[in-house]
Amino acid sequence: MKKDELIETLNELRGLPSETEVFEFKEAKNGYDFRKLGKYFSALANEANLKGAPHAWLIFGIKDRGRTIVGSQFRPHRKDLDSLKGEIAEKTTNRVTFIEIHELLLADGRVVMLQIPAAPKGIPIAFEGHYYGRDGEELSPLNLEEIERIRVQAMAEDWSAAIVRNADIGDLDPLAIEKARQNYKDKFPAQSRDLDAWDDLTFLNKAKVTIKGKVTRAAILLLGRTESEHFINPAEAKIRWVLKDAKGNDKDYHIESCPLLLAVDKIYSKIRNLKYRYLKDGTLFPDEVDQYEPFVIREAINNCIAHQDYTKGGRINVVEMEDQLVFTNLGSFIPGSVERVVREDAPEEHYRNKFLATAMFNLKMVDTAGGGIRKMFNYQRARFFPMPEYELSRERVKVTIIGKVLDLDFARVLAQKRGLNLDDIIALDKVQKKKALTESEIKRLKAKRLIEGRKPNYHISFDVAEKVNLQAEYIRTRGLKDDYFKKLILEYLDKYKQASREDIDKLLLDILPGVLAENQRKNKIRNLVHAMSKKDKTIMNQGSNRYPKWVRARQTLDKL
Repeated sequence: MKKDELIETLNELRGLPSETEVFEFKEAKNGYDFRKLGKYFSALANEANLKGAPHAWLIFGIKDRGRTIVGSQFRPHRKDLDSLKGEIAEKTTNRVTFIEIHELLLADGRVVMLQIPAAPKGIPIAFEGHYYGRDGEELSPLNLEEIERIRVQAMAEDWSAAIVRNADIGDLDPLAIEKARQNYKDKFPAQSRDLDAWDDLTFLNKAKVTIKGKVTRAAILLLGRTESEHFINPAEAKIRWVLKDAKGNDKDYHIESCPLLLAVDKIYSKIRNLKYRYLKDGTLFPDEVDQYEPFVIREAINNCIAHQDYTKGGRINVVEMEDQLVFTNLGSFIPGSVERVVREDAPEEHYRNKFLATAMFNLKMVDTAGGGIRKMFNYQRARFFPMPEYELSRERVKVTIIGKVLDLDFARVLAQKRGLNLDDIIALDKVQKKKALTESEIKRLKAKRLIEGRKPNYHISFDVAEKVNLQAEYIRTRGLKDDYFKKLILEYLDKYKQASREDIDKLLLDILPGVLAENQRKNKIRNLVHAMSKKDKTIMNQGSNRYPKWVRARQTLDKL
């Protein structure tokens, strides 16, 4: 939201006669208790769902009585505000967190507006395992009736199960039905003999694609003739494949419509699954492999079909680049956490399109018995490729599959330490990609001596590096000992007699560990200089604090 829109929203809320269940003002002049904030997050998310609001607001810097702006020093640094999203996600159902955290610097003081999403349909939001709500303006446990009212939402609406009026079996594609029959036989071989005696309507009812002979939206999506797509308007039954060059320019594209059962193979055939040659390192790697495991491609496309929010009227996209595939579908990721899905390896409790998912399971398109996503991770793990990347938002799910070794040294770590569980590999994969780790991941990897370093710049530990002959890489990422840099400063002073802050920066910036950002390297230099002057007493400042002029300390000169 733009600043003008935020100010308008703030003024509207301040102008209401009293607080409602979907917004709350707090002074929070000098901060706010994290656990209480989490309880309000749960309460406001649940109340927004129950009131049919898209989101709720928790606003700091406003006095409850009188609605005057008093200003708030809650997490005054932007990076600390942004980290709040991850901290809340660690404690909530399905890792639901803020839509956005807005900061307004107004004439009367600083206002922090925390925008909280409504709880997803069918899923009440808990904080630390407890559900909260509002009783008027009071924070209170969410009562059982309200919990059940949210939970039944998932059962009340299933877009894919709706009967399509005026459609009949003639609107379904005969080739798609034949393919569906074969897939059903493969899935349930014990029913093969009976299936041959079923007519098409009996088969479709048994496969749970139709309901008592009536055509459903799921039937149109999976088996409908191309010209039957109008039956589900304004929803679309389309998958678009786009090929991009190294610069991100479109080179080619292709669009497939229903029947999606057949469209998956046609889109798959468009993807150039080239051979990828590993850099040979003894006998560790094979000569060459396909860039992408076929199962991974099909699973990703079929997941998009099963979990697309068709009410949004969008298409499923498959974008092919030189070394990666990107799959996108509209709608939130209902399980909330990819890590939880991989770790628990169990069927989901809720589905956006339950009827469609069941039909796809019966037609051997997806594995609703659990494990499909986990298998994708394990296929990437087996070839030492990076783990699948999930980018989740409330409106879209984006999955990226990388078709090459991103870091050969890192691949050696995975190859040598075969006892690592998938949780550890997913976390180490974040280290490889320079992505932020959660507090629990940091604690676990450090306890197993897999990583070293300071937040957010972690790297593989020396123990791991030594075992897989990566000592040189370890030294490069970890950096040299502080004593080495102190020695360089002293040698500089011996030669040039004095040094300004800029002189020391020029001396050290380029040789400090490349894993550190520039501001972090400058902070390290300041810490080194401070230690040399206050603790070691090897240098002293003959200038001012603003314009220091560093020279050798007298006692060190006397010893020379």
